[in-house]
Amino acid sequence: MSQRVSGRTPLDTYVINQVKEMRIARGISQAVLAIKLGVSATFIADIENPKKDKKYNVSHLNRLAKAFECSPRDFLPELPC
Repeated sequence: MSQRVSGRTPLDTYVINQVKEMRIARGISQAVLAIKLGVSATFIADIENPKKDKKYNVSHLNRLAKAFECSPRDFLPELPC
């Protein structure tokens, strides 16, 4: 059975880490990413905080892919978590 950290599955954690790595690699702040997604900067900060339960949903992944000009698949692992 999968272990959860703060109510997140291993898949949730993987996706969050992928988004964060892309954000940092592109030099995009949490505030700028929040504007691109139409959410608050606090929402992004909560998602990136491992002590919080916030996570991205499928709609967020689609908007993230548009913001980063990539495929939503780029945020997912090749194999199940």
